[in-house]
Amino acid sequence: MKCLRFLTAATLLALAWRPALAADATFPPGLRVGLAPLVGLSRAKTFSGFQSEDESVKVLMTELPAEAYGEVSSAFKANPAGAGGIKPEKIETSAGTAYYTVESAREGANAVRRYSMIVSGGTFSGYVAVQIPDNATKIYSDDAVRQMFASTAIRKEVPVDEQLGLMPFNLTELSKFKNVHTLAPGAALVLADGDEATGFEPAPFMVIGVLGATPPQPDDRGRFAQQSATTIPGVRDARITMSEPIRIDGMPGYETRIDATSGKDNTSVTVVQWLRFGGPHMLRIIGSAPRDQWSAAFPRFRAVRDGIQPRG
Repeated sequence: MKCLRFLTAATLLALAWRPALAADATFPPGLRVGLAPLVGLSRAKTFSGFQSEDESVKVLMTELPAEAYGEVSSAFKANPAGAGGIKPEKIETSAGTAYYTVESAREGANAVRRYSMIVSGGTFSGYVAVQIPDNATKIYSDDAVRQMFASTAIRKEVPVDEQLGLMPFNLTELSKFKNVHTLAPGAALVLADGDEATGFEPAPFMVIGVLGATPPQPDDRGRFAQQSATTIPGVRDARITMSEPIRIDGMPGYETRIDATSGKDNTSVTVVQWLRFGGPHMLRIIGSAPRDQWSAAFPRFRAVRDGIQPRG
């Protein structure tokens, strides 16, 4: 009985000395990577992650391409001692094996402690960056950050309503696209019949987002539309087949179409780009389909375009 009481007391003492973590992993809106933030950290308002009330302690989170984790893992195995005085560490998390580094740096006149961690999400890599000022390291110690990293979790998908709620517009029509995927929370969204594992290009898909830069003069819109259409990421050998001004929901716009090659399998595609001007941001809508699926895909693209409404 004395032995049992001793073990119980020892367990309670050990728990009392552990850094306080939230009970479950919390996922920043739009992200599939989450963790249990240390006590004193709450959801950040200006970036994806968490921060202290005085904003001096920051935990930034994002998603990177899947190959980023593989590159870090290979580098760790090839050179476990690291480089430049920074030694990578391996840690087991709820999402699997992760790698992280710790270094001392400066933020202006202040000394800070910086941590970077990467973990595999399968079709993406989860990335977490932490910055802690030296005067807070007694509370947010290396061991505390390590335990926070260990709580990292991956969710299979972000609920569609959560993703759509982050966008600065209302999307009222999805045209039966099977997958909705955030490229950048609150900035760009993909609607696709394919997925990340197989690639989007072999089937119709759309990218919808906002651009901060707009042509300075209305006369520049045609040139701007053509330049942006031929520089769409992942599109090669682009040839403009049509480019003309239109009205989109009563607002000035521009429609440009191109024939091009896209994807790792060199799929021949037809792409339409709509730019909608007016308001604080320019809306950019891209629809891409294999050329033999274009006639069926285009009405779906247009239905999604016409269902985009200003928020509020």
